[in-house]
Amino acid sequence: MGDDKNYTNVILEEIRSQMSAVLEIVSNQPTREEFNNLREEFDSLKTDVRTIKRAVVDNDKTTQHELELLDWRVTELEESAS
Repeated sequence: MGDDKNYTNVILEEIRSQMSAVLEIVSNQPTREEFNNLREEFDSLKTDVRTIKRAVVDNDKTTQHELELLDWRVTELEESAS
């Protein structure tokens, strides 16, 4: 009888320990409202990143064009100086 009670206590302690671990994991999860707020913020950041990317690509095209134009001007000046 004493061994059965001891065994039961060990099992209950193990279950209590596992339940505490589950509770700790679940309590750290965001609520639905918090999750939705994070989702909105994430979507806003995605839009901002797309805008920045578009601006960088456009700027790169402009810069490339300006470099080609500058190269052409320098070539023209060098040829006229020769």
